[in-house]
Amino acid sequence: IEDIKDDLVILKDGSCCLVLKVTAINFGLLSESEQDAIIYAYAGMLNSLSFALQIVIRSKRKDITAYLSLLKQQEDKQLSAPLKEQIAKYRQFVENTVKVNNVLDKKFYIIIPFSLLEMGAGVAAGLLGKKRGLPYPKSYILERAKTNFYPKRDHLLRQLNRLGLRAGQLTTPELIQLFYDIFNPESMGSEKIVSASELFISPIIQTGAPGQKDGNHAV
Repeated sequence: IEDIKDDLVILKDGSCCLVLKVTAINFGLLSESEQDAIIYAYAGMLNSLSFALQIVIRSKRKDITAYLSLLKQQEDKQLSAPLKEQIAKYRQFVENTVKVNNVLDKKFYIIIPFSLLEMGAGVAAGLLGKKRGLPYPKSYILERAKTNFYPKRDHLLRQLNRLGLRAGQLTTPELIQLFYDIFNPESMGSEKIVSASELFISPIIQTGAPGQKDGNHAV
C-alpha cells in the first residue's frame, strides 16, 4: 500500500482499489422459492459484470472484550446480591462459550480493482523501463480511478440490493482500521483508531512474525 486517500487504496505500482463491505443473509433459513430467487438474482449479477472483482471473506475470533468489560461494570454497580450473582454467572458463561467453541466473526468484502492498463496504453508500454515509484501524481491517479470506479460501484450496489444485501464503500478511516487489524492481529480488542491524520505521522503497519496468518481468504 502506497497511500489511502479519498476512500481509495493506492498501491505502490500506481494501481488502486475500492472496497465495499457487504452484509450477509442466512441462506439456509430461506424457503425453497426464496433460495431460488436469490440464486437467480446472484446469477444475474454475475452475468451483468463487465469488469473484474474480488470477493474476500475475513474470519477472525470474535472479540467480546468490550462486552465482558461492560458486564463486569454492571456487576460491580449492582446492589442486589442475587442479581449480582446472576450477572457474574452470565458473564462467566459467555466467556467460557467463546473460548470453548472458538466463535468466529466473519466479514465480507468486494474489491473493485483499477489497474495500470486502465490508465492508458502509454503506461503499459513504459512499465518495464520506468523507475520505482508511482507512474503519475496521486491526484491524477485518483481522478482517473474515481471516473472508473463510481459507475462500477453504483452498478454493484444496485445488484446487491436485489439480493437483499446491504453494501457500502469503506471510508478512509475504515480502510486504515481494516488494514491495521490485518497487519496487527495481536491488537484485537485494543482501542479503535480515531484519527487518520495522527497515524500518518509515523508508520502504522507492522508486519507480523514469519508464517503468521490471520484467516483471510480470497475467492
